[in-house]
Amino acid sequence: MKALVMHGKGDLRYEDVSDAKIEQDEDIIVKMNLCGICGSDLHLFQGKTPSARPVYCIGHEAVGEVVETGRAVSSLRVGDRVMLSAATGCGACRPCLSGEIKRCERAPAEVYGIGGPLEGCQAEAIRVPVGEFNATRIPEGLTDEQAVLLTDNVPTAYAACVGAQVGPGRSVAVIGLGPIGLMAVELALVMGASVVYAIDPIEDRRERARKLGAVALPPDNLVDIIAEMTSGRMIDSVIEAVGGTNTVDLALSLVGTGRNLNVLGVDSNLDFRIPIMACVRGITIRASMMTEVSRYWGELVPMMQSGRIRPERLITTTAALRDGLNTYERCLERSGDVLKVMMKP
Repeated sequence: MKALVMHGKGDLRYEDVSDAKIEQDEDIIVKMNLCGICGSDLHLFQGKTPSARPVYCIGHEAVGEVVETGRAVSSLRVGDRVMLSAATGCGACRPCLSGEIKRCERAPAEVYGIGGPLEGCQAEAIRVPVGEFNATRIPEGLTDEQAVLLTDNVPTAYAACVGAQVGPGRSVAVIGLGPIGLMAVELALVMGASVVYAIDPIEDRRERARKLGAVALPPDNLVDIIAEMTSGRMIDSVIEAVGGTNTVDLALSLVGTGRNLNVLGVDSNLDFRIPIMACVRGITIRASMMTEVSRYWGELVPMMQSGRIRPERLITTTAALRDGLNTYERCLERSGDVLKVMMKP
């Protein structure tokens, strides 16, 4: 089968790999119909995030059709349309069954396509371990495009909002208006935020946030501007969606006394200090760099089915898997016309 394979920084190849196959009785094999490129994939491509292996299939966002099941699989059948959770658990221990796969008691939670044991989803077929737990039928009324966004992006944005304690009447700032940042803007407004400040240097992305209902601002002189706009109270809930040291520092400077910051940007080179005044002012800092995706499906699926959130509007580009290298390079241009990118086999 064909797949996109990382061979080192900037070296992404569309090539033949071994067919996905059943390894355990609980496995399923899924024929990929649509997959997405995530910001963390771009970090791997740029060499910002290390991988355990030098050569591996990349990608962790995918939907498709079940084409084979292991002997222990009973609730999923060949032909079912399914969406995958980007992170997987054993599906049998108490933490996994409560949605806390990062606390799995049997094995560490795994993510597809980051150079670990699980090969990636940017391939013609995918082996899904414990398929009945780590995949689910695409809910009624959802398109493949909507379902792909539920495999990582929307749950990640939602987890950041929850971690930052976004809620009715709270002021919110989202730093970084890539796909997940813009999804966090939309979700924060749906969750009752009184105002959402959307921060990014790119005007086109700020304009997208304005159309969602946010107050869009460039990062220049931002601390003084926010201090003036809030009469010195600063922000109740800050979400950092970039993964850069400078943007985390900026986020720390925007949080109000006794309020909350959630860091969801992924970059292994993060190197920031928590300023003493953040401690004095009692700021709560959380991080959500690996989302327990399936934990939030029960809350997010109805929002999408009802049209309360429409994150699929952020999909700007659909390309063929064979054009993967060119597509990744286009994503890194950060132009206004390329935002969320999907690929088909």
